[in-house]
Amino acid sequence: MSAKENAAVGQLLALLESRYALRVLWALKDGHPQTFRLLQDSIGNITPNTLNTRIKELRTAGLLTHSGEGYTVTVLGADLLKRMNDLQAFAGKWVLSQARRVVKKTMPTPPLPTTEQKPQIS
Repeated sequence: MSAKENAAVGQLLALLESRYALRVLWALKDGHPQTFRLLQDSIGNITPNTLNTRIKELRTAGLLTHSGEGYTVTVLGADLLKRMNDLQAFAGKWVLSQARRVVKKTMPTPPLPTTEQKPQIS
């Protein structure tokens, strides 16, 4: 990856790492406009001030727009969300692997037979 590509990725990640930025975009992934209040309810536990700040940042970045009907993602924002669908598929696999690891750690391990123990045949 070139230095310019690294810088571009770094800039995008810095924006998306902002608190609730991804949740704002994710709440709009279905393409339907949402009012400020509906968006706030969709995200949950976000203050109006924080939501307003994220909306301004995402609009400045060209990922979000506002019309009389509410907020929607732009073509660029939709492209980003499309690429994030792979992340959703990965997240599902990852959660399952984490659950398996937890179960594996909590399950007692049966003792291994020693050379002195012979299997019993009935």
